[in-house]
Amino acid sequence: MPNKTSYQQLQPEERLAIASLRLQDVSIRAMARMLGRSPSTVSRELTRNSSPAGYASVPAEALSAARRSAGRRPAKLCLQSVCWRVVLTLLEWKWSPQQISGTLKRMYPTDPTQHVSHETIYTAIYAQPRGELRRQLIACLRHGHSTRMSRTRGTDRRGQIPDMVSIHVRPPEIEDRLLPGHWEGDFIKGAGNQSSVGVLVERTSRLVLLAKMEDATAASALAGFSAKLNSIAAPLRQTFTYDQGKEMSRHQELSAATGVRVYFCDPHSPWQRGTCENRGGPGNLDSRLGGIAGF
Repeated sequence: MPNKTSYQQLQPEERLAIASLRLQDVSIRAMARMLGRSPSTVSRELTRNSSPAGYASVPAEALSAARRSAGRRPAKLCLQSVCWRVVLTLLEWKWSPQQISGTLKRMYPTDPTQHVSHETIYTAIYAQPRGELRRQLIACLRHGHSTRMSRTRGTDRRGQIPDMVSIHVRPPEIEDRLLPGHWEGDFIKGAGNQSSVGVLVERTSRLVLLAKMEDATAASALAGFSAKLNSIAAPLRQTFTYDQGKEMSRHQELSAATGVRVYFCDPHSPWQRGTCENRGGPGNLDSRLGGIAGF
């Protein structure tokens, strides 16, 4: 049984578990035991965040977010704010979100309303609707390249990642997207290999989770992805499909730590992680975050 968590709000991965268990006609009390929550919490979630079509994790997250945001002050990084204009300018200069966050504190030392964390900056970038602005902002995080440069360009990658398991031996039922628990991953590096963020997209629900990384090393990828995957109920973390980026060189340790089977795409084949790539990078229907859940 999972340990009781210290926060009150249900997390995106918990809502994904509730939706899956609901489809299996699991009782509210059984759900509560599996999640380490009280039955009243699960019952209230189903009552308040179900739609006429039933309960689904992404719409439920959006309904909950909209309710929490009602009456709150406007977001610091709304498009009309001075703070957002400063962020845009510094991103164009290829500053990392961490650098921007620190600069805002120095620019406005006595005005906390102009202080934003680097997580907030990431969220604001990916909250943009698909379009030119969003592409430009993401390009700023990726060393200014308007399209994702191949990780393998000009490099012989043979032997860099030991014991890879090919996507071609991945169970075929994963392609059907009928059962949740199968994830695709991506890794975003900022300038100087800082501002690194791991991205996980669930193939069935399209739920997006972000994993904090200290840097762009394999050790950080192992720690970040392990922590985020282990926050998901075990039945909902079955497989993880990734490209051949060297940050995943410790994939065997990731599997041992999480119980998740890791599969690797062919080189230069982003379409094999179609759920992740088709979202133009991380994205979600969560209306509170505009695109990101669970950072």
